[in-house]
Amino acid sequence: MTRENTREKEHKMESKYLQKFYDKTPYERITALHSAGVLNEEATAKLHEGLSLPQEIADNMIENQLSTYELPYGVALNFLIDEKDYAVPMAIEEPSVIAAASAGAKIIAMAGGFRTTIQKRVMIGQVALKNVPASDAAEQLILSHQDEILEAANDAHPSIVKRGGGARRVSVRCLAAVPDEGIPAFLVVHLHVETLEAMGANIINTMMEGVIPYLESLTGGEALMGILSNYATDCLATAECRIPAALLAKGEFSGDEVRDRLIEACQFAYVDPYRAVTNNKGIMNGIDAIVLASGNDWRAISAGAHAYASRSGQYRSLTTWKKAENGDLLGSLTLPLPIGAVGGSINFHPAAKMTKEILGYRSASELESIIASVGLAQNFSAIKALVTEGIQKGHMGLHSRSLAISAGAVGNEIEQLSQQLKSGKNMNLATAQSLLAQIRLEEPHV
Repeated sequence: MTRENTREKEHKMESKYLQKFYDKTPYERITALHSAGVLNEEATAKLHEGLSLPQEIADNMIENQLSTYELPYGVALNFLIDEKDYAVPMAIEEPSVIAAASAGAKIIAMAGGFRTTIQKRVMIGQVALKNVPASDAAEQLILSHQDEILEAANDAHPSIVKRGGGARRVSVRCLAAVPDEGIPAFLVVHLHVETLEAMGANIINTMMEGVIPYLESLTGGEALMGILSNYATDCLATAECRIPAALLAKGEFSGDEVRDRLIEACQFAYVDPYRAVTNNKGIMNGIDAIVLASGNDWRAISAGAHAYASRSGQYRSLTTWKKAENGDLLGSLTLPLPIGAVGGSINFHPAAKMTKEILGYRSASELESIIASVGLAQNFSAIKALVTEGIQKGHMGLHSRSLAISAGAVGNEIEQLSQQLKSGKNMNLATAQSLLAQIRLEEPHV
């Protein structure tokens, strides 16, 4: 049996257990993931018990800790990435995100799945120098002493060098003064560092502070600060997909029509920042959810992604959707992803450890591939809905449960009220409260 046939057989076995996953109870979902081979016995038992964060750990994670703030932890299905199947954990409070990611991934898997490219993982640190005499000459002086600067940086954090990483090169940026705003000129030294499997914030910050004395002595300038940059333009991840138009048909829209409308929606987000912000927020719905679930810094990833969307001088869509010569839909997403597979809460947070177990990723690069693919799937689903049936039909259907809970429904009332809200004309809190009162009159709440 060929590798492709083996993978197809395994995928079919998973489908058998994971059919109508959304209709199952949480207990049944965990059991189904175990039966499908996604979870081992130990992980299954831990999920059944719950992924609570122990008070002792929480108290040592932040200052002035009082309690823990929980988010729903779920899993998106159907992801076929670089010929490998994944169930993708997500931590998020917003309805429809996991459903949309799963639906988009299912269509893309039918078309062959996601293909990813990961740029070499290099992070960037900065030292900002001010009051530098003859800054043009200082720039050349710094570059001519690159070896000494790299040596000073690596001496500041020798353990990463022993593991095969470390500072690799130096670059310099001259930022002109803005007299009208009272802003002085800055000479900014960039250190490009391989942090291996770690995100590397502490590594880079240590290195940057370690090279400050040498840079001040070399240039005669004064260091303002030394710190990493979360704009990791040397750590880019790209996810791509190719979807035959026949798979895109929706309701009264043909596959060709959906393809063309989806491409036009992407063009709209390219030229209009007001649309681009909402487009990219949808992408980050999925990306933030998996980054958070993996124990990485979702704020850093989000900031870097939005900065990358502005790299042309105008804020634009992070994704591109185009038409192939044969009529297929081509999708692509590229963004900085300075994430880690080790370090920080990844090593001790129960949910982050569970995410690593479920995904089974072996490197930070593999995790980057998964995250970028989730973002592309999320964008595909959102735009496809927008240009066909509209975003509210699916979103509000899933929102009905949250609305039922807000109205005070409990137990079986939640599903009953949710169904009535979906079939009614108005879906709002007042309607939910009125319907709940009727339900309790007919079946008194105990």
